Formats: sequence, C-alpha cells, structure tokens
Amino acid sequence: MIRVSRTAGLIVAAGFALAVVGSSPAVAVAPPLSEPRIVKHFDLAAGQTPENIALEPDGSADLTFIGNRQIAHVTLDGEVHILATLPAPATQATPIVGYPAVAGIVRVPSGTLYFTYSTGTSDLTGIWRLKPGGTPERIVALPTEALLNGLALDERHHVLYATDSAVGVVRRVPLNGEAPTVWATGSELERTNFIGANGLKIHHGAVWVSNLDKGTLLRVPIRDDGSAGPIEVRTEDLVGIDDFTFVGHTDDIIAAVNFQQEVVYVTPDGAHTTVLAREDGVSNPTAVALCGDTVYVTSAAFTTMHDPNLLLARLRR
Repeated sequence: MIRVSRTAGLIVAAGFALAVVGSSPAVAVAPPLSEPRIVKHFDLAAGQTPENIALEPDGSADLTFIGNRQIAHVTLDGEVHILATLPAPATQATPIVGYPAVAGIVRVPSGTLYFTYSTGTSDLTGIWRLKPGGTPERIVALPTEALLNGLALDERHHVLYATDSAVGVVRRVPLNGEAPTVWATGSELERTNFIGANGLKIHHGAVWVSNLDKGTLLRVPIRDDGSAGPIEVRTEDLVGIDDFTFVGHTDDIIAAVNFQQEVVYVTPDGAHTTVLAREDGVSNPTAVALCGDTVYVTSAAFTTMHDPNLLLARLRR
C-alpha cells in the first residue's frame, strides 16, 4: 500500500530464512501460522518503509523502500545493503500521494529486478530494471497519471502486469519491446477514496488483484488470446487489503490488511481469519511472501509511526 504524504515522520494513510536479530512476543498469532518473530527492524527516520518484497534463492530478500526511493537487499544475517536509489523528480507531482513512489518488485532467475516507479513526470514514471551489479534504468515509460503499485511477471509469456491504483486498471507490459497496454478495466478495480487496484499476483491462469478501498480480492482470467476475461470478486470485507501471496498451488491466500494492522488467511470460499496482529509485531503490513513453510511480512509503520520491520512466521500445512 502507499501512504498519502511525507512529513517529518512519514505520515500516511494507506501501501528469510533470516537469522533472528530481534523478536516480538507472539500474542495474537493463530493457526495455521505460528512462531512470529521480527528479524529486522528498519529505520523509520531514514525512510526505510518497506512497500514490497521479492525473495532470493537463498532466502534473503529484496525490498522497495517507498519512503526514500530505494531498493534494498536484506541478507541472511539481517544486514541491509542499498542496491539503488532512484532519481528524484524535478517536481513532486505523483498522482494521489504527491511524492515519488517505488512500489512493486519482482525478481527473475537471472537475478534481475523489475520494479515500478511513479513520479507524475514523463521522464521517470514507468517500469524500471536493475541487473545484478548494475544501475537502475527505466525500460518502459508509462503515463504520468499512473500510480503504479503491484507487479507480477508472467514468465511463460515474458509479460509484466502492474496495477495502477490511481486510474484503477491493470497494465500489461511486454518485455520484448512491444508497447504497454491497459489490460483490464472495470469498476471493481477503481478507487472510491484513496487507493483502488493494489496488490497483484499471477496464479492458475489468472491475474489476481486486491482493491484496498473496496476491500476485495479479484480474479481476472487470462484468455487464450492473452486478453482479460470478466472480473470475478473472490473475497470481500477486507478494507485496507494490500499485497498478498498464495499458499503453494492452492487457492488459499495470505494477505496483509494495512488499515486493520493484521494479516489474514483467506480460503477459496472467501472466508478469512486473522492469523497475525499488531501484538505479534505487525505495523501497517504492506506485503506478504512465502518460501517453503516460512511466511515473510513487511510492515511500513505508515500510520503507527512505530517499528517498520520484516517479520517471519511458520506456516503449518
């Protein structure tokens, strides 16, 4: 999820198998999750507010820090290495939020990272790439009215999909140089007050999207010709939902609910239960990832103004 504005304290309203370097008491954790623990506390004053996460093969993580336009790598022993700082725009013109926002991130097997960057300016807004040991470069320009958020890669077709939280659409970005297009539209993707289409994943032949304002999880089938099928509402009553992940090959979902300070487990029938809460260390959770039986949760402390962090928990299957 994405915050509204930056003041001295990053006021907001929204968006590893690591060695333990800190801990929080497990108070509210519920099955199928257990053993929550914070493995890295970030520096709020330095803008280390993690928005999204991509996992490395060794269990370390690459994060977007939305508070300072940075891409960071967190090692197995909890060290933070800044991989890149994106250039600042000449003017603060990003739609809705007003500040430059680096958000969704994905990693491909070569180690290259792709991520979204929205500034409201034509020279910077779009999809960016960072090769191992390289410098960040924009590879696809996108409209200045876009507030790009969730990002996922269709490896089979070499296409990126990105949510646009301002316009309320899903954008399709081929990696072969073809022009990007608006892939999915509809009222289900639009915002009502703040942020519409938010988190995004590709799963079982469909693009899945969360809508923060409407509290829904949506499924958009990918047709044989690559076009978007009709939007299906799969889950409701989760206002503030941010990023999410699937549990293996099932349709079970673990989702961050930013406004409610909780992480929920969603079953295919749409039912959802809270599995992590503020008492466990969650502080405006923004993203969820899964590696084996380890659940990763990033918290940005947007409104709590306390303890942005990376938390791990055990998933019992």
